[in-house]
Amino acid sequence: MSFALRTREDYEREELERLAPCAVRSAESAGRITGESEHEYRTAFQRDRDRIVHTQAFRRLEYKTQVFIHHEGDHYRNRLTHTLEASQIARTVARALRVNEELAEAIALAHDLGHTPFGHAGERSLDLLLQGEGGFDHNRQSLRIVDLLEVRYPEFRGLNLTAETREGILKHGCDWDHPVPLPPQMPSASIEAQTTDHSDEVAYTNHDLDDGLRSGLLTLPMLDEVRLWREARDSIEDRLGGEPERVLRAQTIVALMNHLVTDLIEASSRRLRAANPQSVAEVRARSSSLVGFSEEVQKDKTDLKNFLQRNLYSHPQVIEASERAQRVLRELFAVYRDDPRVLPAHVVARFGDEGEARAVGDYIAGMTDRFALAQHRRLVSSDEPL
Repeated sequence: MSFALRTREDYEREELERLAPCAVRSAESAGRITGESEHEYRTAFQRDRDRIVHTQAFRRLEYKTQVFIHHEGDHYRNRLTHTLEASQIARTVARALRVNEELAEAIALAHDLGHTPFGHAGERSLDLLLQGEGGFDHNRQSLRIVDLLEVRYPEFRGLNLTAETREGILKHGCDWDHPVPLPPQMPSASIEAQTTDHSDEVAYTNHDLDDGLRSGLLTLPMLDEVRLWREARDSIEDRLGGEPERVLRAQTIVALMNHLVTDLIEASSRRLRAANPQSVAEVRARSSSLVGFSEEVQKDKTDLKNFLQRNLYSHPQVIEASERAQRVLRELFAVYRDDPRVLPAHVVARFGDEGEARAVGDYIAGMTDRFALAQHRRLVSSDEPL
């Protein structure tokens, strides 16, 4: 075989041959808000992926909390490492189901761009502060970032992503005002968007468990009540019983994740074969998702998530840090509203278009943990709040 370049058209032809009938094909994308010429070597969804990775918002994820605030240790997950883990799982599942890997990856890489500093504690704080102004939701904020807040191109605001990537970011629909036209709201999202939603859940469930053990807030005896953990641990001890505890724990996490991902692929495949959708439109018209776990594994996964809620997310140490984080954001918000002169000029410039509260909310939401803490020390109190 002689050497030949693979162009965008070659990739698009390969998708027609390789992907399932219900998969989103790059050549059939509903397009972008502002029309653009196609790239010679990259498909529409590859370009979406690359634009997301090059944003400031993506880089800031490195210093945004997953569960443990950045200064609590270098080895805990942050929003960036979570995003990378979720995107790898999404690619694996999408490939196995013969749907569009690049679209699933693009959605996964963008899905947490809108998270605040200090994780869900920050999100709760901003939601309360913006009551009467539309509230705050991190999925909504992710879409605001890619549609409006990133300024990188002369022809348009935001990243001008495809409708399919934006649909996946939006995730649960939209009941608020948005500055640009939204993708059509259908009963279900694409298989790629459904895949990414579940991959996100698999990623955070497993790595939060791992980080909880690393922190000492969770212990191995506590996990005896969780069937998924017990079965994974038993299989590893049968095979690697002589290895150090550190290796056994890591391999148990791997086995648990593999079990969840394998079940997600196989259960979703069974549903897809039974439903046999012949187009993306058929998928979107359905009232229920085609991607998901088997009934037994769904129950076990719910038990694991409930365990984490009781023993990790509701742990007094986590709750105490969350309450302090919410105080930091409340006090920053109050300072910025009381004296807009301390805000950067580009934030104040948006008051007329977005409203003062929303512009301040956007600014705070974009902060990393360490920048929010530095601003709080500078403007509110020199005492370390966290």
